[in-house]
Amino acid sequence: MLIQIPDILTPEEVAHCRAVLDASPWVDGRVSAGPQAAKSKFNLQIPVESREAQELGDVILRALGRNPIFNSAAMPLRVLPPMFNRYDVGMKFGAHVDGSIRSIPGTGQRLRADVSTTIFLTDPAEYDGGELVIEDAYGAQEVKLPAGHAVVYPATSLHSVNEITRGSRWGSFFWSQSMIRDQGQRAMLYDLDMAIMATRTKLPDEDPAVLALANVYHNLVRSWAEL
Repeated sequence: MLIQIPDILTPEEVAHCRAVLDASPWVDGRVSAGPQAAKSKFNLQIPVESREAQELGDVILRALGRNPIFNSAAMPLRVLPPMFNRYDVGMKFGAHVDGSIRSIPGTGQRLRADVSTTIFLTDPAEYDGGELVIEDAYGAQEVKLPAGHAVVYPATSLHSVNEITRGSRWGSFFWSQSMIRDQGQRAMLYDLDMAIMATRTKLPDEDPAVLALANVYHNLVRSWAEL
């Protein structure tokens, strides 16, 4: 399930992120990669423990909290603090699968990486290349979205970032542990939730059809959720 979410950040939030990142120290992105992924990872990141990463991470987390599409798609139990990366000319990230278990900095806690999210912080006109390529059941899907838009997809997916040939691509990326471990069940719940939202635009909330659909949705969550 690959879900694109428009305007998860406001233009003002994007501008703020860009201004803070522009003044931030950048380090080799391989510091956060496992030994296998590090062989194909060529980008820059800001240190996860930096003041800038923590400030902008809070901006991202607040945006996630208010977005019903993200919460329906990911069903997050825990969200790893967002990280920030940059691809300049010649940089890329070869095909890889994200690590299954991630440590939450400074807490000693770990989470299971079920869902990956990328938020684009530069518009497509600002760079060439840099597409996020995600392998799914329908083949390779290329994603290159406007600044402030996000893509949510299973962390189990093989994916890569094409080489940048002009400009610079900035973004935020992070993982969530979902309350619904099984991605097939997550996809069914998302489709059902979207159907309920659409039905509620045509029928009142007290309509028996709306109530029946909501009842099925919540009982499925009750049966499948792991807390």
